[in-house]
Amino acid sequence: STVALFVNRLDSVESVLPYEYNTFDFCKDSEKRNPSENLGQVLFGERISSSPYKFPFNRTGTCIKVCVKSYDTANDDQEKKLAFLRKGIRLNYQHHWIIDNMPVIWCRNTGDGTKCCTPGFPIGCFITKSGESKHACLIHPEFNKSNIYFLFNHVDITIAYHEDSGRNGGFARLVSARLEPQSYKHSGEGRLACNGPPMEIPEEHTEKFNVTYTYSVQFERTILKGISVLNLPHFSIMNSFVIILFLSGMVAIIILRTLHRDIIRYNEMSSSEDAQEDFGWKLLHGDVFRPPRSRMLLSVFLGQGTQVLIMTFITLFLACLGFLSPSNRGALMTCAVVLWVLLGTPAGYVSARMYKTLKGVKWKTNFLLTALLCPGVVFADLFFMNVILWVEGSSAAISFGTLIGILAMWCGISVPLTFVGAYFGAKKKFRFPVCTNQIPRHIPQQSFFTKSLFGIMIGGILPFGCVFIQLFLILNSIWSHQMYFMFGFLFLVFIILLITCSEAAVLLCYFYLCAEVKT
Repeated sequence: STVALFVNRLDSVESVLPYEYNTFDFCKDSEKRNPSENLGQVLFGERISSSPYKFPFNRTGTCIKVCVKSYDTANDDQEKKLAFLRKGIRLNYQHHWIIDNMPVIWCRNTGDGTKCCTPGFPIGCFITKSGESKHACLIHPEFNKSNIYFLFNHVDITIAYHEDSGRNGGFARLVSARLEPQSYKHSGEGRLACNGPPMEIPEEHTEKFNVTYTYSVQFERTILKGISVLNLPHFSIMNSFVIILFLSGMVAIIILRTLHRDIIRYNEMSSSEDAQEDFGWKLLHGDVFRPPRSRMLLSVFLGQGTQVLIMTFITLFLACLGFLSPSNRGALMTCAVVLWVLLGTPAGYVSARMYKTLKGVKWKTNFLLTALLCPGVVFADLFFMNVILWVEGSSAAISFGTLIGILAMWCGISVPLTFVGAYFGAKKKFRFPVCTNQIPRHIPQQSFFTKSLFGIMIGGILPFGCVFIQLFLILNSIWSHQMYFMFGFLFLVFIILLITCSEAAVLLCYFYLCAEVKT
C-alpha cells in the first residue's frame, strides 16, 4: 500500500495571517484532493490538501525528485512568487504536514543539550546583512553567508510503524512520523545527490536558477509505548488551590461568624418587647430588589452568559470524556457552535425571567436584544476581520457560503429557540421576600475603595491570578497547534473560574454592603 502525505496551511508566530500550501510556489499534486472539512476546521482556517509526496510502505527511498521550480527575473509572475517565498522565509512560516492523521514532527537539539520537537518545520532561514543568523540558521553553522536566504528543499522522513502479526494475517500500524529539513543545491537533474552546498536565494539576483525539491524516506519498526507522564505545572495548580482555599475561608468566616452573629442578634431584639429600629445591613433590605437603571442590558447579558456557560460546560465535559478527540480535527469548535445554537431557549428564559423580576414590561424588546445583540456584535466583528483576510489572501478567510450558513443557523434555529424561552420566562412571576421602599435610600459620597472601579479590578485580579499560568499554556498550545493535552487544563480552568468568581462576588457584595451601612 501507499502512504500518502497531506499538507495543511502554513503559519508563523511572527504573522497572524496563515496561507494555504498552494499559495507558495511549492510542488503541487497533479491529482489534487481536498478531504471534507467540518465547520470547526473551516472556522479555524485549516486547509488540508493532498501533496505529491507518496511513499510505498516499508520501502526506503533516497534523494527522490518531486519537482523542479524555475525562476527568472524577466518573468514578472516568477519574480512575484520568489518574492513571496522570501517573505515566508523572513517571517519564519512553518509547514504542517500530516501522515495517517498524525502531525509530522521536527526534532532538533537546543543549545542546552535538550531535544525540542514541534509539529511544524520552517520553509527556510536567512542571514541578515550584518551577519546575524535568524531562526533555523542558528542550528546550521554551514549557513554563513550574509544577506542570503536558505531554502529547505529536501526532507529526510522517518516513519515508525508497529507490526502486529496476530489475527487477520498481520497488519502494520503507523505510530509516528518525523523529518529533518535540509538545504541542497542540486547540480543536475540526471543524477541527484543530496549533499553538497545549501540552496541559496540571494536578496537581489539577475540570473535564472532552478530549485529542485527532493526527499528521502525510511521506515523503522518499533513497539507501541505508553504515554510518558506529562510535566504538569504543579506550582500553578497549587497556587490556584491556595487562592481558592483563601477565598473559601473568607466566605466561611462571613457566613459562620458575621452573618450568623447578626442574625442571632436580630432574633433576640425582635423577640424582646422594646424592639428598636433596624440598624446595620438590615437597613438595606428595602432596596435590595430595586430595579437597576440598565435592567434591560443586565437581563440580556445574563441570558447570553447563561447560554455560553452551559455551552462551555457541556463541550469541556464531552472533551474530557474523549468524545472530542484532537485527532478528530475541528470537532471541538463544531460541538461548541452547534451547542450554542441549540441553547437559545435557556438564554431567552433566563433573560426574560430576570427582566420580568426587575419589573420590566417590554419583554419582546428583551427577546430581540437577547437573540441579536451579542451574536450580532460577534458576527459583525467576524465579517470585518474576514474582509481583511480576503483582501490579504489568507487561508483563514471564511468563504461566503460558510458565512451564509452560520447566519442561517443563527436566524433559523437560535432566534426561534430564544423566543420560545423568552415566551415562557415572561409568564413566570417572582414574589419578592421583602417589600421595596418607594423612596430609595440616599447614598453618600464613597471613598475610592468603595467605588465600582476598585471592585472591578479586585473582582478580575483574583480569578486571573488563579488561572493565568494555565491560561498561558492553553493559548500557547492553541497558537502552536499542540492541542493534545489541552482539554484537561481547559476543564480545570473552567471549574477554578466558576469557584473564584462566585466567591469573589460574595466577598465584594458583603464588602460594599458593609461600607454603605457604615456611611
